[in-house]
Amino acid sequence: MAGIEIVTKQDLIELEERLISEIRRSNGTGEEPKKLLKSYQVKNLLKISPGTLQNLRVNGILPFTKVGGIIYYKYEDIMKIFERAKEKTKNDR
Repeated sequence: MAGIEIVTKQDLIELEERLISEIRRSNGTGEEPKKLLKSYQVKNLLKISPGTLQNLRVNGILPFTKVGGIIYYKYEDIMKIFERAKEKTKNDR
């Protein structure tokens, strides 16, 4: 008969810390893993309508990945759009 082991909250916290550390190490950068956002998060972040978000996808302005019917966007790609818009505004002055 197998012995019963009790898992404490501290055990779970230590496991989480080890997993995060391993993800960072395997990522090779020591940074947080790249964050993926869903459409509703991107719309809220950019304060745009669903149609505008679709136009960004269709026109190739905002790269995306579709997994099982859900569309995901990389946070860094969204930040690049902000940077391009900032540069364009600077150059238009």
